[in-house]
Amino acid sequence: MADISARTKCEIYTRVMGYYRPVSHFNNGKKSEFYTRAYFSEQALENSRFIEQFS
Repeated sequence: MADISARTKCEIYTRVMGYYRPVSHFNNGKKSEFYTRAYFSEQALENSRFIEQFS
């Protein structure tokens, strides 16, 4: 089993205004907005079920 103390921090990057920037460099307000985002899922759309049924 891996030792937890041997782990390294994983840096999360996001695209901002055409370039990638680490989330750790965001201010507190921007960090909270990033972590509360709802991500788009095409599978959740009603249209995708319709397309699967009739294609």
